[in-house]
Amino acid sequence: MPAESVPPPAPPQLPDPPIYRALVRTWADRGRTLPGRHDPEWVRLAAPFPGLGQFSGSRDPRRDGR
Repeated sequence: MPAESVPPPAPPQLPDPPIYRALVRTWADRGRTLPGRHDPEWVRLAAPFPGLGQFSGSRDPRRDGR
């Protein structure tokens, strides 16, 4: 019976440098978008509009290639 492969453990996460933590705190206090965090405004803006993405198959009425 073959042995199951087990993925190697993830390397330990190093804490963010203090200057980065301060920057993230400042951005959060100002309501800015933060890397790796859920952003409801981006979700709203990136959501597809109902009915978009469906293109008509109508041809150019002049049929001259424009």
